[in-house]
Amino acid sequence: MEKSKRLLSLDALRGFDMLMIMGFATLIQHICQAVPGGTESALYAQMEHAWWDGFTFMDTIFPLFLFIAGISFPFSYAKQKATGRTSGQIHRKILSRGIILVLLGVMVNGFFRLDFAHLRIYSVLGRIGIAWMVAALLYIHCGRTARAVIAAGLLVGYWLLVAFVPAPDSAAGPLTQDGNIVGYVDRALGLGVLYRGNFDPEGLLSHIPAVVTAMLGMFTGEFIRSEKWTGESKTVMMLAAAVVMLGLGLLWGLVFPVNKNLWSSSFVLVCGAYSLAMFALFYWIIDVKGWKKWTTFFAVIGMNSITIYILQHIVDFYGISSYFLGGLAGFLGAWGPVLLTAGAIAAAWLVLYFLYRQKIFLKI
Repeated sequence: MEKSKRLLSLDALRGFDMLMIMGFATLIQHICQAVPGGTESALYAQMEHAWWDGFTFMDTIFPLFLFIAGISFPFSYAKQKATGRTSGQIHRKILSRGIILVLLGVMVNGFFRLDFAHLRIYSVLGRIGIAWMVAALLYIHCGRTARAVIAAGLLVGYWLLVAFVPAPDSAAGPLTQDGNIVGYVDRALGLGVLYRGNFDPEGLLSHIPAVVTAMLGMFTGEFIRSEKWTGESKTVMMLAAAVVMLGLGLLWGLVFPVNKNLWSSSFVLVCGAYSLAMFALFYWIIDVKGWKKWTTFFAVIGMNSITIYILQHIVDFYGISSYFLGGLAGFLGAWGPVLLTAGAIAAAWLVLYFLYRQKIFLKI
């Protein structure tokens, strides 16, 4: 594989990840609801986020996207250097991308309603922008060993901070929603409303471990670019690393619970293991074995992932589905919501397919 070659596996995996946000997780829940006893099934529960401690499939969606963004950067950085971009130009692009994502996150949260008293500043896009930006700057300025030490230091430091420094304004334990220092800092800063009233899962301090999630992706991208090993060997090594990371994450979780809301250090490792294993699987199937025909459906989504994330907050795809399929859905009883949700996903995908065919891609 040439270093400059685009990883189709990355686009497909990103598309698979975004499909859940486009409504596929909701589709699965509606199917479960239509089946007797389905809402009590493990599958239904996996389509919900864990309320506090714990881990479900839905908790992997966000960190996987950030991990994928990390994988892309070593390729992007090498391409920029090869095309003659100066260090200043590369730095400006990194900083501008981070800032633009933060601003887009505020926009998605409802900036144009002009109700600033109820505006949430923290966001998913903001987390991606800041964490990726810091990780990218570390990638440029630090060697691999130094970055590994920094990543470990950030995870350990964050654990010590959260586990042993309780919130001064609460008598609850430091690892509870009310008693953690992460929520306290956001309450003290007063930067807009918080997602849960007194706590925000995309708050300021939890950006620290999120940086490591992006760094893990960059380590992976750097590894994939290497020509020392074959694709088969790289796949095996990534899967082995995922197993080790999972073990470490689960062990750490005994004292610092796996918790997406806090983006706990154990969560970083467990999700890092999942993300690495999923990428290894897609990489082996698509880029190593060359089985690519099935990837178009996912690549259409993955190559315009930010576009669809924003569009879903602007365009009522469910309303479009209801317009065309509402009558038929009315005859289907409990299966009606399944049809309408599938129609909404199809409508969104067709918009993305049109952009794909026209070679229109939102790049930040």
